Amino acid sequence: MLFLYNSGLVIFRLLLTIISPFNSKAKLWVKGRQNILNRISDSLTNDEKRVWVHAASLGEFEQGRPIIEKIKRDYPEYKIVLTFFSPSGYEVRKDYNFADYIYYLPDDTLKNAEFFLDIVQPEFVLFIKYEYWYNYLMTLKKKNIPTYMVSSIFRKDQIFFKWYGGWYRQMLKSITHFFVQNQESKKLLSQLNFNNVTISGDTRLDRVFELSEQTTTYPIVKKFQNGKNILIAGSTWKPDEELLIRYINSNKNDWKYIIAPHEIHEHNIKRIEHLLRKKTVRYSKAIETDVDKYDVLIIDNIGILSSLYQYGKLAYIGGGFNTGIHNILEAATFSVPVIFGPDYKNFQEAHDLIELGGAFSINNQTDFNNITNKLITNNLLTKKGGICKTYIEENKGATSKVINHIFNK
Repeated sequence: MLFLYNSGLVIFRLLLTIISPFNSKAKLWVKGRQNILNRISDSLTNDEKRVWVHAASLGEFEQGRPIIEKIKRDYPEYKIVLTFFSPSGYEVRKDYNFADYIYYLPDDTLKNAEFFLDIVQPEFVLFIKYEYWYNYLMTLKKKNIPTYMVSSIFRKDQIFFKWYGGWYRQMLKSITHFFVQNQESKKLLSQLNFNNVTISGDTRLDRVFELSEQTTTYPIVKKFQNGKNILIAGSTWKPDEELLIRYINSNKNDWKYIIAPHEIHEHNIKRIEHLLRKKTVRYSKAIETDVDKYDVLIIDNIGILSSLYQYGKLAYIGGGFNTGIHNILEAATFSVPVIFGPDYKNFQEAHDLIELGGAFSINNQTDFNNITNKLITNNLLTKKGGICKTYIEENKGATSKVINHIFNK
């Protein structure tokens, strides 16, 4: 099985190399790993105490972020080595101030894993949510380096819990302690005789709660709002955008709309602008003196969406018609009820908020129209938004649970 795993990784890298001249993300993935181990070795300073934190992409980084920042505040003697698998994480956060060293994760080969750990020499390691790399995990175990899985979720349909999943279960045995989001995850692990488990919850709740307490204001957005209600659509993909635009074009209420696409390249922004039949302006071209004349504001930059939810009365979160919803907590923390597509099974907060009545899943245009109109016409937005805010306040604290356990406080 190990031979198949390693061979698969070689083929995966080969395919990315082949398509890299024609695909920008593949190009970044390949270029970012060129001579990576030597670059890491040359950049590290001797005689440091280091913590290695690994996140697959931007979403996982947001879960690890509260822990990184608390370590830097409470234990400044530790240097943070942060790695990403995906360009969508690394390219956005390569200048993140709370990490001392930021790299792409070198390919998961035994040679790379041994060399990487020999030069980084972490005191302990944090893997965020989903990342399981066999050679790294086996090498960490061999070197007796404490390794923690943070904000993990386990489901019974995962290969770890199948009769044929024995090889994959070996990776779980390399984990010193699991910090999971829910009772179901702990139950599944206990069925495999893993008792090194703490239900800590989701560290992102700590992060979004801080965001709501330390908001950045955006004068252009405030002027655009002009006292009216705003529906904010965040991290949208094409299926989300088509659904939203049909609603916006046909709706005659007095609302305004903010659309923050996941893909902000010129072609996609122009496509959205072309489909909209209401007065539309890009954030990059908006002028404070006349932005209030527009009905739709398109956010064509990265990094401000999480703070923009403060201006919303209702949010639509994208990704639910693709590979999974994006961050609904960023809206919920501002007392904004959320709507999203059907693919949310891997997100505990979505299940929780649907059950509580602060979030709503849709399958099609009719669902979206009906739920949105019901929330607006029945004056339910304040009540549903309050449910979201209460959920954040009652469930934050995962970061302290993780830190206290690791540092034996």
